[in-house]
Amino acid sequence: MTSENQKMQCTPQVLQFLMELRGKEVVKFIDREFNGYAGLAKALSSSPDKGLNETDILKHREIYGPNVIPQKPPKSIFRLIWEALQDITLLVLIGAAIISLGLSLYMKFNSVPAHGEPSENETGWIEGVAILVAVIVVVAVVAVNDWQKEKQFRGLQSRIEAEQKFTVLRSGYIKEISIADIVVGDVCLVKYGDLLPADGVVLQSTDLKIDESSLTGESDHVKKSPILDPTLLSGTHVMEGSGRMLVTAVGKNSQAGIIYSLLNNMHGNLPETAVQLNSVGSPNEFNETNVAPIEIPKAKENKPKLRTKEMSVLQLKLTKLAIQIGYIGRYNPFTYNITHLGTVLASATVLILIIKFCVIEFAQKGETWETGRHLKQLIQFFIIGVTILVVAVPEGLPLAVTLSLAYSVKKMMKDNNLVRHLDACETMGNATAICSDKTGTLTTNRMTVIEAHFTDRIIAPLEMESLKKSSPASLLSDSVMQKLELAIAINSSYTSRLLPPKTAGDMPTQVGNKTECALLGFLNHFDRNYDDLRNQYPECDFVKVYTFSSTRKSMSTIIHAPKDDPYEVGSASGKSATMKLLLLTKGAAEMVISKCSHQVTSDGKITPFDEEKRAATIISSVEPMARKGLRTIAIAYRELITGRYLSINCNLFCLLARGRPLNFDNEELWLKDLTFLCAVGIEDPVRPEVPLAIERCQHAGITVRMVTGDNVETARSIATKCGILTESSGHADGVVMDGREFNRRIRHPATGQVSQECFDKVCCFVFFI
Repeated sequence: MTSENQKMQCTPQVLQFLMELRGKEVVKFIDREFNGYAGLAKALSSSPDKGLNETDILKHREIYGPNVIPQKPPKSIFRLIWEALQDITLLVLIGAAIISLGLSLYMKFNSVPAHGEPSENETGWIEGVAILVAVIVVVAVVAVNDWQKEKQFRGLQSRIEAEQKFTVLRSGYIKEISIADIVVGDVCLVKYGDLLPADGVVLQSTDLKIDESSLTGESDHVKKSPILDPTLLSGTHVMEGSGRMLVTAVGKNSQAGIIYSLLNNMHGNLPETAVQLNSVGSPNEFNETNVAPIEIPKAKENKPKLRTKEMSVLQLKLTKLAIQIGYIGRYNPFTYNITHLGTVLASATVLILIIKFCVIEFAQKGETWETGRHLKQLIQFFIIGVTILVVAVPEGLPLAVTLSLAYSVKKMMKDNNLVRHLDACETMGNATAICSDKTGTLTTNRMTVIEAHFTDRIIAPLEMESLKKSSPASLLSDSVMQKLELAIAINSSYTSRLLPPKTAGDMPTQVGNKTECALLGFLNHFDRNYDDLRNQYPECDFVKVYTFSSTRKSMSTIIHAPKDDPYEVGSASGKSATMKLLLLTKGAAEMVISKCSHQVTSDGKITPFDEEKRAATIISSVEPMARKGLRTIAIAYRELITGRYLSINCNLFCLLARGRPLNFDNEELWLKDLTFLCAVGIEDPVRPEVPLAIERCQHAGITVRMVTGDNVETARSIATKCGILTESSGHADGVVMDGREFNRRIRHPATGQVSQECFDKVCCFVFFI
């Protein structure tokens, strides 16, 4: 297929059909229609290696649409008024006011004042009008307040969306752009923790696992690769690994956008994106797959019921009180029913008055029925009963609650605390404990290496500042420096980068993982360029990557040893030869050090690293840095001799050990006998406003707890700086607890199930986990 045909057939409908396929069907379709991923990228005027050209962005946005899902239209002020009127107390007041007003007007125009004096009926209408005015004020305050909050939150949402960035490859350069600026044909660099902003296919992956539960409901993580299952969907989370994605659908054309459009159009026509899939693209392809058009079930004709507005705890209590006052509600434990004595008493009053009237007028006086005079008297008795109910229902309660909550919300908005639901500000007033993350919440998430501990020397903070001015070669030998460069520059996500500062004198902008950015900055102190190394070792040439995860707490990469290392290589003819690989590791200091069997000195000498020396290193190097509040990271490596390998071509080879292919999936086989290189301490300063905020919480009776995955000593130091721990409680037993111990203590010893009683006992004194 020629490139012109590819461009002509690479329409939004064809790309949408592509994203409807799953698994190997996607691979077969791309191979057949586009001659592979490179052909698909070329059909989209893009490149797997350089990405989309800057000059094609506007054209792609025009053809394939922007990466924006149209928002649901805001509620009109009339809809908000209607929702405010659903309050049961307001409905009771409206009903009573209408009845009272109607009867008072009837009596006014159908009664004759005695002896020329004004009658009460002439002013009886005032009560009904006053109740209606109170209802109108309450409804207006609620509706206008909701309308203002809706407007403010939509503006806030737009601002947040504009600030969301994603890393892409454009014109050969890696850059961060707004998610809304992503277009079809962009090459996105995805990594652990990302929320995918568009649909696409995997061009290259390293242990990439996706959580698709938001779309499919399946909780199992799905492994993605260009060979088995390359489909990536917007709205799904990257749970492990990294890779490159070629964007094939954005905005309303993405799977998440189609679902959103269908939900918004259940009562109308289907959106333009919901096309019949067997009518687009290659006829042969779609006839072979026998894909039937999607049928959307018609919605029922009946209109959905409006939900009553959510009320706060105080509003619920006062509404219940108002109803109980109005009806004098009483719970009967014998019949399990609510007896509305207020209604009974009002009815009884009317009934008694009618009986008394009949006895006096007809039994004692012996008068006959006169419709005009007697009917007016009976209506007057009914008005008295309605008056009892109207007076009993406190119409001021809803107005007082609404005005007080609205005032509180406006005061909080002045402190940049936006509350969308009125009940939230009241509920949070009852909070007694706050559990907070450490990195990025209590700290600035701007990390910097300030200490480095090698086997026989320590680079202290003062030396770090003057490291660039001095000669790095005088500190570390060439072989150690080479291993350090590779361990930092290669064994990290390539999306982690240091960009030049926007203004002179500022620090470089950290993009990607902040810990890796701190290590890259440490490498810059030695006047080394990590980009040159990454160009020499592209990700597609990695032998194996063990990506970082919360359980592994480390990242390891296996690469071909540098070419200047002495080892034999095979020829292009396919001759067997000895091959050397290099495993690079970084991670939590205690975990990495425990897997080391050797250590290297600053001049390149390798010496044994037994258990006694490992324990001494942790005590003398790791723990002192942790007590200073530094995040400790250890760096190590291992040289692997594979025995023999068969060279097929420059990029493809088969590794063999004793005649069998090597199994790199068993990481325990390779992540051992490491050579310890160094341990670094990374500083993540506490946010300046945090100590005062925590102090205010404590004065308000709120306990602040910190939950983190860092070293215990590091976490203790940060908690002390923040004010979570004091000198008196900082070293008390149980105040600091790791996750395993916490999990054990909150479970019942006999059943092993989580016990609320045990949980309450633990949470009384634990300050961070």
